[in-house]
Amino acid sequence: MLERARELDTADPLADYRDRFDLPEGVIYLDGNSLGALPKTTPDRLAQVIGEEWGHDLIKSWNTADWISLPQRVGGKIAPLIGAQSHEVIVADSVSVNLFKLISAALAMNPGRKVILSEPGNFPTDLYMIQGLEKQGLATQRLAARDALVDALDEDVALLLLTHVHYKTGEKHDMASLTKAAHEAGALVLWDLSHTGGAMPVELNECAADFAVGCGYKYLNGGPGAPAYAFVAERHHEALEQPLSGWMGHAQPFAFDDDYQPAPGVDRLLCGTAPILSVAALEEGVDLVAEIGVDRLWEKSRALSEFFRECLSEAGVKLDLVSPEDAYHRGSQLSFRHEDAYALCQALIARGVIGDFRAPDVLRLGFAPAYLRFEDMAETARHLAEVLESGEWRQAEFSERAAVT
Repeated sequence: MLERARELDTADPLADYRDRFDLPEGVIYLDGNSLGALPKTTPDRLAQVIGEEWGHDLIKSWNTADWISLPQRVGGKIAPLIGAQSHEVIVADSVSVNLFKLISAALAMNPGRKVILSEPGNFPTDLYMIQGLEKQGLATQRLAARDALVDALDEDVALLLLTHVHYKTGEKHDMASLTKAAHEAGALVLWDLSHTGGAMPVELNECAADFAVGCGYKYLNGGPGAPAYAFVAERHHEALEQPLSGWMGHAQPFAFDDDYQPAPGVDRLLCGTAPILSVAALEEGVDLVAEIGVDRLWEKSRALSEFFRECLSEAGVKLDLVSPEDAYHRGSQLSFRHEDAYALCQALIARGVIGDFRAPDVLRLGFAPAYLRFEDMAETARHLAEVLESGEWRQAEFSERAAVT
């Protein structure tokens, strides 16, 4: 399979982009769905912001370097990657904070309804934000299994909150049909794109989505703790009210009025001052993803994951696949169930193959096609076969590894 992998790499139209990332020698990085690799342009960009814009121009850079509009500018660049208009997306805060803002906004836009519908096993922060509002008496959480979500939509549901691609299994929701069903029930819809944005095509406007959030540190390669982004459909801009009415979300922040007046459109989602270094780093990753093109990334992602499954079969590796069989129904990852998945993951890391573990028993491998090769797939399958056959994952003692998103 290694020879075939190298033939596929030679024919890969995205192969040259691997050199645009700073990747450690001897490492196969299959954790890009938790933290994307470092674009080689990012250190120079940050050095410019630190040394020239901050160090030399100081406060003038809010104007001369246009720091003030950086959240809008980078949001506008993310917009076409998720099927939105440039003025519908803004970079701000974290996914968790943006969830809180938009859940609250949806409740205010749907008076008389308090139920937030989601599914058990959704990413914890999505559920925790619902529960936080529930403790304040502002919302009621309702959970329904995937195949029961449509039936759970009734006149009490204000908002359907779902993650487009499930963080653990990689299973993808049908955004268009679920959004349509929610609207028919009088509910709004908020999509979490954290495992989608920058990895696969999304058509928020085509699907008539109301709101969306997503993170910047996974497939957008914005760096650890990179700011998130938020989408609000243009039709909701006037009605949008969010509870974190910070000064940067004011219509005239430098008028320093005592009373809050929301900025027009999606700008009202801003709260405090933008973290300029972090947003500047995110812009480098977004620019690179936009240059490559999401459609091409998605095509290669599917090819990588299917080739990896072929390699596993060729190597005689039998693991319980918990991701959908059909590549079109899953995100850019494959997840496998194994009773000792944590130890198995650690054994692979010791060999330089970095995937991750999801409790209680899932080995998750993320495919970031901008910098992964078909050769990496063949080598990972070889390592996995050797680890399972040798039993080294049983023998080694592993220190606990933090589980990141």
